[in-house]
Amino acid sequence: MSSSFIDLSGRVSVITGAARGIGWAAAHELALAGSAVALIDLNENEAVTAASGLAEDLGVEARGYAADVRSAEALARTIDRIARDFGAIDHLINNAGVQFVAPIGEFPIDKWDFVTSINLDGVFYATRAVWPHLAARKRGRIVNIASIHGLVASPYKPAYVAAKHGVVGLTRAAAVEGAPLGITVNAVCPGAVMTDLVRNQAPQLVDSFGGGISEEEALERAFLTAMPSRTFIEPREVGQLCTYLCSDAARSINGAPISIDGGWSAH
Repeated sequence: MSSSFIDLSGRVSVITGAARGIGWAAAHELALAGSAVALIDLNENEAVTAASGLAEDLGVEARGYAADVRSAEALARTIDRIARDFGAIDHLINNAGVQFVAPIGEFPIDKWDFVTSINLDGVFYATRAVWPHLAARKRGRIVNIASIHGLVASPYKPAYVAAKHGVVGLTRAAAVEGAPLGITVNAVCPGAVMTDLVRNQAPQLVDSFGGGISEEEALERAFLTAMPSRTFIEPREVGQLCTYLCSDAARSINGAPISIDGGWSAH
């Protein structure tokens, strides 16, 4: 299934953390629906390569940009550059995110700052930077990739859970302000999506379970036991939901944290 039944021709979508995983999947689905796409990533070469692939495969305008979402100034400059390059901005997918796993009593302060600065502060910085561009269009869509951990908690992830709950709160606040301007702001809350962010937690999870198990089993215990579907979500599923939320069909969905979690939050 693709998002090709949605027509986003003539629109411009900006995606952070777009070189791989959910970010790339969202960029791909938006491009498949006809949107021009601007891919922001920390690594410029990866962003440019990913954008070039989308342009070649799908025939849309696609460009890659480097920016650190922890820097409000860098993001603002990049967003303004994208608006100049493409002529406008219509959609923002706030996807950039990181994870660190440790018990609260042992959680390093620098890792707390690292996780929250990217997962929460970066969402605000990008939203703030893109806001006047959307307001100028009198129509805009912001989709924040939160997490099931924006709705529920798991052990050993205090910074991530706190940041993602903050993203849901920011989503609601921005939705209230954006509604009179024609801007909708929603949060997508995925369960276990098999991306590098999840795979990279495996060694720490093995340790947290006391060792003696494989990384695959550790991932299954940590994520799939909470999901009635017992199946990892594919990044493209999240990308398709983001694309729908950017469409005119979703104009009345605003301020909503939307679960895509295999039933995790139904417990």
